[in-house]
Amino acid sequence: MTISRNVLGGKLLPCSYDPLTGFYRDGCCETGLDDQGTHVVCARVTAAFLDFSRARGNDLSTPRPEWRFNGLRPGDRWCLCVQRWLEALAADVAPPVVLECTNAATLEHVSLEVLEKHAWRKAADGKRAV
Repeated sequence: MTISRNVLGGKLLPCSYDPLTGFYRDGCCETGLDDQGTHVVCARVTAAFLDFSRARGNDLSTPRPEWRFNGLRPGDRWCLCVQRWLEALAADVAPPVVLECTNAATLEHVSLEVLEKHAWRKAADGKRAV
C-alpha cells in the first residue's frame, strides 16, 4: 500500500470528516483513475468561492439530503477539483489551501509557490488564519 503525500512532501493528512469530503468520501483528498475531476485541493471554502462555484453550475452550499450532503458553509474544508480551484484563482476568489491536506498530485497543475501564496496559515497565537 502506497502512502499518499501532500504538496509539502509529508503524509497526506485528512481534509475534513465533518463535512465528510474527498472523492472517495474518506475525509482525504485522495485521487485515482476513476476521479476524473481530480479532487486533490483541500480548501477552506469562502462565501465568495461558494457563490463562484454556484455560478459555474456546482452548487456546494445547498443541502442535498438525498446525497447525505448538508451543504457547505464558509470555513468548511472541502476537497476541490484542481481545475475549479484554478478557475477561482483566475477570478480572484480562490479559497485558501490547507497544504498538509492537499494531495501532491496538485503539483502536476499548480506550483508549490502559488499554493503557498494561497495557504491557510497558523497565526502567531497558534490559531489558523488566512
